Amino acid sequence: MKLLFIGDIVGNTGRKAVKRVLPFLKERHQPHIIIANAENAAGGRGVTSAIIKEFLDLGVHGFTMGNHTWDNKDIFEWIDDEKRVVRPANFPEGTPGLGYTTIKANGKELVIINVQGRTFLPAIDCPFRKVDEILEKVGKKRKPVLVDFHAEATSEKIAMGWHLDGRASVVVGTHTHVQTNDDVILPEGTAYLTDCGMVGSKEGVLGMEREAVLRKFKTQLPVRFQVDEGNWHFHAIVVDIDDATGKANRIQKIRLTEEDLLMS
Repeated sequence: MKLLFIGDIVGNTGRKAVKRVLPFLKERHQPHIIIANAENAAGGRGVTSAIIKEFLDLGVHGFTMGNHTWDNKDIFEWIDDEKRVVRPANFPEGTPGLGYTTIKANGKELVIINVQGRTFLPAIDCPFRKVDEILEKVGKKRKPVLVDFHAEATSEKIAMGWHLDGRASVVVGTHTHVQTNDDVILPEGTAYLTDCGMVGSKEGVLGMEREAVLRKFKTQLPVRFQVDEGNWHFHAIVVDIDDATGKANRIQKIRLTEEDLLMS
């Protein structure tokens, strides 16, 4: 199986980038399954059912979320019915939506699991114990497994990679919006990257207008952040996974800009 995972998509700028880049990546890499983190897709906070449909129409097969899952309130109207979207599984029992699901596309199957870190983020249930519980339920089927660990601390993400080595096909971090350079196949066959990066403006601060962010840092006063509409960049990974063993054979980072596509 070839998996394409797209980093945090931020607002309208990020959605335009996905629309522009995805046909190019599909032709170049021919992924069987495409997953994207969509927690910032609606104005930088949350996602709507209309945006999910927009991405599905572009060929994305499944979606992970994060700490901004509930910021767009219409999600409560549809998340229980949309089985292709997973929110962090370690929210308390009874939280709407799914924490994991199985995506089927192009004759392949992939379990996707979303968990959220607790360092510098709200103290929800333990992500390590929760992912163990989920793998206990799905692990015997030997399907390829993707874990999106939506976390702030690099140390917590690295710890999760080692915790899941040999039990998940891919452990990829999201949330910090800055692609790291530590892509590796761990000893037991898990593809790992601390943070996949983002899809959105490269001229803002993590996709938001930089003047507002600077004002917040310099004054400590309340500031309304808005998605930056500047030139975009697109971050993702492509992973080759052995269907029989669930182990990863190769991980490749993707970093593209508008200028890159014009020259290709």
